[in-house]
Amino acid sequence: MAGRIEDYALIGDMQTAALVCRDGTVDWLCLPRFDSHAIFAGLLGTGEHGFWRMGPAYAPGAEPPTAARRTYRGDSLILESEWDTGRGTVRVTDFMPPRDGAPQLIRIVEGVSGRVPMRSELRMRFSYGRVVPWVHKHEGRTVAVAGPDSVWFDTDVETYGKALTTYADFTVAPGDRIAFTISWEPSHKQPPPLPEPEQSLEATEDFWRDWVEHCTYHGPYREAVVRSLITLKALTYAPTGGIVAAPTTSLPEEIGGVRNWDYRYTWLRDAAITLSSLLRTGYREEARAWREWLLRAVAGDPENLQIMYGIAGERELGEAELDWLPGYENSTPVRVGNGAAHQLQLDVYGEVTEALHLAHMTGLARNDYASVLQLKLIRYLEDHWQEPDEGIWEVRGPRRHFVHSKVMAWVAVDRTIKLIESGDADGPLERWKQLRDGIHRDVCEKGYDKERNTFTQSYGSRELDASLLLIPQMGFLPPDDKRVIGTIEAIQRELSTSDGFILRYPTDGKDEGVDGLPGDEGAFLACSFWMADDLAMIGRVDEARRLFEKLLSLRNDLGLLAEEWDPRLQRQVGNFPQAFSHVPLIDTALRLTASGAYGG
Repeated sequence: MAGRIEDYALIGDMQTAALVCRDGTVDWLCLPRFDSHAIFAGLLGTGEHGFWRMGPAYAPGAEPPTAARRTYRGDSLILESEWDTGRGTVRVTDFMPPRDGAPQLIRIVEGVSGRVPMRSELRMRFSYGRVVPWVHKHEGRTVAVAGPDSVWFDTDVETYGKALTTYADFTVAPGDRIAFTISWEPSHKQPPPLPEPEQSLEATEDFWRDWVEHCTYHGPYREAVVRSLITLKALTYAPTGGIVAAPTTSLPEEIGGVRNWDYRYTWLRDAAITLSSLLRTGYREEARAWREWLLRAVAGDPENLQIMYGIAGERELGEAELDWLPGYENSTPVRVGNGAAHQLQLDVYGEVTEALHLAHMTGLARNDYASVLQLKLIRYLEDHWQEPDEGIWEVRGPRRHFVHSKVMAWVAVDRTIKLIESGDADGPLERWKQLRDGIHRDVCEKGYDKERNTFTQSYGSRELDASLLLIPQMGFLPPDDKRVIGTIEAIQRELSTSDGFILRYPTDGKDEGVDGLPGDEGAFLACSFWMADDLAMIGRVDEARRLFEKLLSLRNDLGLLAEEWDPRLQRQVGNFPQAFSHVPLIDTALRLTASGAYGG
């Protein structure tokens, strides 16, 4: 059975990622890309769907022992786990070297004290656990082959096969270092080169140390910020600059529920806010790569802007259900692909334009086509901003006039006006100023409830929505506007959980709510960070700091956050780790640091 979501560590090579549980089991790995089929899908099923466990030997029928300690080696993505046993202590170092050839997952077992019997159990299952590969020896190496895929397993210790699983039993003493590596290669090609684990470890550590040195944030929350930046870097697909929302699919927003989605794609919204955080902390190269990815993905068809694309810019992300997988803790269906790709979400135009604006303002080298794209997006919005859409939360119910979507349409026009005024683009300035004023007036008239002194989720509704917290952050209204303060206080009253975190919007349990889905969900962590930001902006900085530090306490022992927090079960839920949680963590840390609102 898979561990709790927060029991997992992330390792990756900026092209794919693996999740490693506290007991030393790799339960999730897609090869060769984030969005490829999984060879270890135990996270969404059982051991029969693929895993790789490395740890102290244990009695048949017993539970595998969990590590007593684990940490990342310094500011890196190199995981070190230690077990204390009755016979001694052992350390396992897990990492994926930044790719220069075949993707590799390397595990180095090191004796610390005593003599510890160890076992490696490798059960490869291709196509999300559905296909049992042909495992055989080739020139002394173990290889698993099925269809287009081959995975090569290399180690110096003796291995044996049993029950369609590859085992290795061995003992480590102080000073022993034994390496195990799996490498992927298309099955029609020659075998990948023999791995060099120790050299790869040194190169991986050097890579992360050099990358972190570029971070310009040195405030009191540096540990949390750097770990979040490393996580965002790990979610970036290096060949193209595309950024996945998370490396997983179908981890549930409600345990046992149906809110299970595939997040292994590039949402323009998530990627745009990620670019913002990277720019503000010194990472211009990543921002430039994302801008180039955007221009390629949208090229030739900006009027049909999708809300998400594949990591290389693919447009077709057809959604399907994997009925042979029982789901994480029986949360079904397990989905791959994402049918929301072709939804209309007008807010995306604002997020993309804001990202391009920030890149321009921070001195990122000018790209003329980026300006052309921005103008084309506004011309589209000029004709379509008054339409209802599915909104930021990708509702599967009827389209509505979501207030946040209209606000972000205003942002898109406002930032483009600033671009024209700077002299870096040409456009109908006066006409678009009238458009900006018209959108603003429309929102304030139709999206605001005077009786309750709060903006609402959509025109004519009484429901609230945490995305309204972005109104002051986007500059739509100043923080001291009574309508902004009223909205913040209304969301605190109506969308807060018992422990003070923020829900996205009301859900209706067994009945279908505004999002067209049954069931409930946890507190959306990004929304809680937005609340901390807003509280700081309206002068309630001590309250903001307390909420922020409470949010930091939800991170797992390695500093990682999923999408949501279940206040009833007191555990993380949703896809993991989630870019949309780590980005606002960085942003709130920067805001609180600038205000001096931090403890100690």
